[in-house]
Amino acid sequence: MILKEILYKVAIEAVKGSTDIAVNKIEFDSRKITENDVFVAIRGSVSNGHEFIEKALSLGATAIVCDTFPEIIIHGITYIQVKDTNNALAFLATNYFGNPSHNLKLVGITGTNGKTTIASLLYQLFKKAGFKVGLLSTVKILVDDKEYKATHTTPDSLTINQYLKEMSDVGVEYCFMEVSSHGIHQKRTEGLHFEGGVFTNLSHDHLDYHATFAEYRDVKKSFFDNLPKSAFALSNIDDKNGLVMLQNTPARKLTYALKLYADYKAQILENQLSGLLLKINDNEVWVRLIGTFNAYNLLAIYGVAVELGLEHFEVLRLLSELESVSGRFQFIISNQNITAIVDYAHTPDALENVLKTINDIRTKNEQLITVLGCGGDRDKTKRPIMANIASELSDKAIITSDNPRTENPEDIIAQMEKGVEPQNFKKTISITDRKQAIKTACQLAQPNDIILIAGKGHETYQEIQGVRHDFDDMKIVKELLNQLNK
Repeated sequence: MILKEILYKVAIEAVKGSTDIAVNKIEFDSRKITENDVFVAIRGSVSNGHEFIEKALSLGATAIVCDTFPEIIIHGITYIQVKDTNNALAFLATNYFGNPSHNLKLVGITGTNGKTTIASLLYQLFKKAGFKVGLLSTVKILVDDKEYKATHTTPDSLTINQYLKEMSDVGVEYCFMEVSSHGIHQKRTEGLHFEGGVFTNLSHDHLDYHATFAEYRDVKKSFFDNLPKSAFALSNIDDKNGLVMLQNTPARKLTYALKLYADYKAQILENQLSGLLLKINDNEVWVRLIGTFNAYNLLAIYGVAVELGLEHFEVLRLLSELESVSGRFQFIISNQNITAIVDYAHTPDALENVLKTINDIRTKNEQLITVLGCGGDRDKTKRPIMANIASELSDKAIITSDNPRTENPEDIIAQMEKGVEPQNFKKTISITDRKQAIKTACQLAQPNDIILIAGKGHETYQEIQGVRHDFDDMKIVKELLNQLNK
């Protein structure tokens, strides 16, 4: 491939050398460079790619994309200066892989909570409708029926376009993609052609990365600002930031809500542990998912499916067949009639939604025992808030480890404990070892009680000091409850 062909739409400030040269592939990790590659020097939060230009050249790179020319310019090497190398990487990737997002209908889902559920269930719904479908999510990546392991909520630009190219090659018609604030901010979605975008909600999260909540909100908004006129923008206007997302978008503006008047409106008629009875735009449908937060998710799914051309009665039928996503309000009932629920809730808003859902369904004749941790190396300000919510809305709260990463888990727990109000001290205990915390919850539980294990959901590992250890909340609680039955 000729270098100048993949530079289309890249905002170039200066060039040294020729762009009329053959190149092999694009890399932003200098360790992966091979002969005749293009190396894109990215300024990351941990390392600066400009420090590895020399290494990339030593491994055979023939072109360097950077925001500042290196002091030593080597004859025969092409140097391309751009204002933003993240942005340049995104357009280089789309051009290199042949702009695959134009060959299918790509829908991006953004917001604090609900992204994985909406994207995964849209994949499930369109598969049931008989289409070839793709999924880019936190849980996994699916190219129709072929599954790959996911490493980020929104992968890097090269990875996104590589999977979209594979989807295009096998005839995938629709792809549903989680779009994180990190991904938007780091320009990973630039150059992609979206058929539509969905805004779920905005609450306290990622303030370790974004300086302020306003910045976090505005980054999300920029995704909608950049949608094309041909796309649709579907926003939850029950969230106070829902209309903000639509302010400047050139896309067709659409709304969904449970409380306010909207293009797509739903009402919860019944909410049970076995499912929800919803009224969506004057039509009733029974679904297997539970809780108000899932009513919002299902309404967004309905809206997207209709906007993509599916007949609305067919969409309602397909909604009734959908099954819950791994680690999202996933529950089992033991032989002793103890209900254990595993949920990914790792933000204050998500935790409160899950606990309120459980409290709405339960009879209050049983205990609700919550096991909760907060991740290390992440937003510290939410830790006391989440402990306060768990201790306030549960009969017993067990504070424990999540993924402590490089932090001391006991320090994280101490920060969480500061949020527990005095009246809730007696019903709150701290156990650093997560397995022991789950075991304690199982031992405390009596027949008909409910155990909520929050924070990790679908994750099958626990990250401690850079090492990932096998740890699956659902697998562990099943084993422990089975032991109690013996």
